[in-house]
Amino acid sequence: MKQFFSILFFASFFNFSAQDTVNYMEVSQDLLQNIIDGTSYDKQVKILEESSLEDLTSQLKTDPQKIAFWVNVYNSFIQISLTKNPKEYEDRGAYFKKKRVKIAGQVLSFDQIEHDLLRRSRVKVSWGYLRKYFRPKYERKLRVKNIDWRIHFALNCGAKSCPPVAIFSVENLDKEFDFMTIEYLNEQTTYNKETKTATSVSLFSWFRADFGGLCGARKILATYNITPEKPKKLTFKTYDWTLSLGNFRTIPN
Repeated sequence: MKQFFSILFFASFFNFSAQDTVNYMEVSQDLLQNIIDGTSYDKQVKILEESSLEDLTSQLKTDPQKIAFWVNVYNSFIQISLTKNPKEYEDRGAYFKKKRVKIAGQVLSFDQIEHDLLRRSRVKVSWGYLRKYFRPKYERKLRVKNIDWRIHFALNCGAKSCPPVAIFSVENLDKEFDFMTIEYLNEQTTYNKETKTATSVSLFSWFRADFGGLCGARKILATYNITPEKPKKLTFKTYDWTLSLGNFRTIPN
């Protein structure tokens, strides 16, 4: 009888623990889905605020896990913060530097999420060629191992020229990123067959190292059939920083 109750106790304990475990990837998806649906997202924000570094590192182990989570979080809090106070966008430099996203025992800025975590500690204004060293523990634990250049066509910073906002998953991240890349670049790119010149988004210039330089950017345009051939020249459109919220996109199954 004593052995029976011991087994029952441990079974109940482990069952409770399993039910009590938070799936942080689902939280990031639910947060963004609620924003899209116009319903309350307070529960998800609270869960993220109460998370610890140990909580996240136990679940975000691979680059796809980290990328999907952080892109969802970034896009969510852009919508939240600018809906509450659109005037902040008048000083974009200060806006992106301000620490406002409480998560994993830290309060992070959008710059930190993008350049430290998703771009593996890259200096923001170096075209992606310069890296920061001697980074804090949370950053080393939660940043990606390798930069996926497609994040630039998935992150929405609130401007009219930004890519649309979509919900990303770990299981289908590669297909989802390819879809958003093709959709966005088709909208942003024109091609002159006579001069073999492509004109595309300024992101290719600002973060050129992430794309393998401008030669790599031209190759991407051809590889993804945005242009019929690899352009000989690449020029850039003026980025429209007009505030534009609610630009959501559903990724087909």
